[in-house]
Amino acid sequence: MEQLIDNVHINFDSNTLWTLNVALALVMFGIALEISVSDFKQLIRSPKLVITGVFSQFVLLPLITYLLVLITNPIPSIALGMFMVAACPGGNISNFITHLAKGNAALSVTLTAIATLLAIFMTPMNLQFWGSLYEPTGAILTEVDIAPLKMIKLVSLLLGLPLVLGMWVNYMRPVFAKTMSRYFKLGSLVFFVALIFLALYKNRGVFLDYVFYVFWLVVLHNIVAFLSGYSLARLMGFSRNNVRSITIETGIQNSGLGLLLIFTFFDGLGGMAILTAFWGIWHLVSGLVLAGVWSYEPNKKEKLV
Repeated sequence: MEQLIDNVHINFDSNTLWTLNVALALVMFGIALEISVSDFKQLIRSPKLVITGVFSQFVLLPLITYLLVLITNPIPSIALGMFMVAACPGGNISNFITHLAKGNAALSVTLTAIATLLAIFMTPMNLQFWGSLYEPTGAILTEVDIAPLKMIKLVSLLLGLPLVLGMWVNYMRPVFAKTMSRYFKLGSLVFFVALIFLALYKNRGVFLDYVFYVFWLVVLHNIVAFLSGYSLARLMGFSRNNVRSITIETGIQNSGLGLLLIFTFFDGLGGMAILTAFWGIWHLVSGLVLAGVWSYEPNKKEKLV
C-alpha cells in the first residue's frame, strides 16, 4: 500500500492548474471586499484575542499535527499532506461558518485578514520546518528540493495581491464593494469548488482506490484541529462567541491553497493530494454540522473590542 500510494501522482494539466490559480485568487478577492484597514487595527485594540487566534492556526495546529503524525505513523506522503494542511491559513468559508455558528464575525474577519498576510511566509516556513523535523517526510522534501522563495512568491500572488486589491476597492468604493461581495464571494467559491470536483472526477479511479485509507486520518485530524482551537480559547477565558470563532478558524483550513502548492511543487504527489482534497470536502461537512449545533444555542452578539 505504501509504495502504491506514494507512487501515485494525480494529474492536472497546465490549463486546469492555471484556472485553479485564478479561481483561488478570485475567492480571496471576494473575501477581501469585506475587509478594511480597521480590521487590522483590531490587533491593537484586542491583541490577546487576535494573537491567540493566529497562534492557534500557525503554531498550535502544526505542533499538534506533528504529535498526531508521531502517534499514527502514516505513510510519508500522507504525513506530508497533514503538514501541508496544518501549514495553510484559515479556509475560505470560515467567515460564513462563523456567522452561522453565532460566533464573533468581526474576530473571524480580522483573523482571516491577518492570517492571509502571515501565510505568505508562515505556510512555506511551517511546511519546511515540521516536514523536515519528521524524518520520513524530510526525505521527500529533500528529494523535491523546494525553493522557499518560489513558494512565497506564489502564495503572495494567490493570497496577498487579491487581499490588497479587494481592500483597495473596499476603501475606494465601500458601498459598491459591499454589494459586489455578496455575489462575488459566493460565485467564485462555487466556481472554485466545482473546479476541484472536476479535477477529482478526472482522477476518480485514484481517489476512490485510496480515499478510505485517508478517511479516518482526515476526520481525526480535523477533530483534533477543532479541539485544539476550542481548548486554547477556553483556556484563555474568552467568551463563547470568541471561542467559536477561534475554534472554526483553526479547524477550517485553506485546503485549496494546499492543493495548488502540491500540484505546483510536488507534481500532484498522491498521498498529499488525496488527503488534502478529502480534507477540503470533509471540513465543509464538519464545519457546517458544528455551526448547525451552535446556531441552536442562544448567544449574545459581541463586538471585537
